[in-house]
Amino acid sequence: MTRSVATAEPMKAHRLYLLLREQILSGEVPDSAKLPSEPQLAQEHRVSRVTVRRALDKLASDGMIERRPGSGTFVSGGQTRMPVVADLANALTHLVEMGRKTGVRLIAFSYVNATPALAEELKLEPGERLQRSVRVRLIDGQPFSYLVTHVPERIGISYSEADLASTPLLELLERTGLVADKAQQIIGATLASPDVAAALDVEIGAALLSMTRVVYEASGRGIEHLQALYRPDRYSFHMELARTGDRGARRWTAADSRSLTEANENNNKKNAREKRPPLKRRTTHETGRDPSET
Repeated sequence: MTRSVATAEPMKAHRLYLLLREQILSGEVPDSAKLPSEPQLAQEHRVSRVTVRRALDKLASDGMIERRPGSGTFVSGGQTRMPVVADLANALTHLVEMGRKTGVRLIAFSYVNATPALAEELKLEPGERLQRSVRVRLIDGQPFSYLVTHVPERIGISYSEADLASTPLLELLERTGLVADKAQQIIGATLASPDVAAALDVEIGAALLSMTRVVYEASGRGIEHLQALYRPDRYSFHMELARTGDRGARRWTAADSRSLTEANENNNKKNAREKRPPLKRRTTHETGRDPSET
């Protein structure tokens, strides 16, 4: 019974934290507003004052509330930390930019044998080993992502453990002459395991965003396998969408993908025009367009 109560209290505190946090972020509890006292919150939500205090401690550590001795607890107007927003349409560039704006803590670094799944995804040669690293990224000194990266050993030996602790991985890879040409990415959700929960400062079993990305060079060989877990309160994904297609078959399309499709179509039309026999006396000056333009 004691063990059950000890387990239930942190869960109640986390639920109350999420509830109060949502009320603050939604504006239901406005900036600079005074929160009810601990006894009032305990009575309203039918929990102990210890549970209330834990929830408020968490809000305070997030910078969302401010305790003023003798006055009470107030919402920190304008002081709430904004989450990192990743642009899915330009994920690789964003990853490098994010590395320059945030801190990183290297937790583990080693060379390991590739599992069959990793060997297949990265298109490794038989017996080829991998460099494995585990890092935690921070924003404003607070953890928001847990990253497990595997890189082929032939690439990983070009930089040191100290380099990885201070420089974005894609930047290190491209310093060696490699160019990230394309990537496959899967986004989902998962629950925090004990080690991940400790690293991200969340409760065990807390909901996390998950992303798996495999990056390839132009030859088609894999250069990086990334498994990333994100705190949803400090990280979110963003994508611009546009309506495309003919009437009756309209659909949502990523804005950048549409631009790329339109560019390809324009190039195809240009190439088709250039393959036609030129009209008599038709010149660049007369058409008003240089055939070399894209």
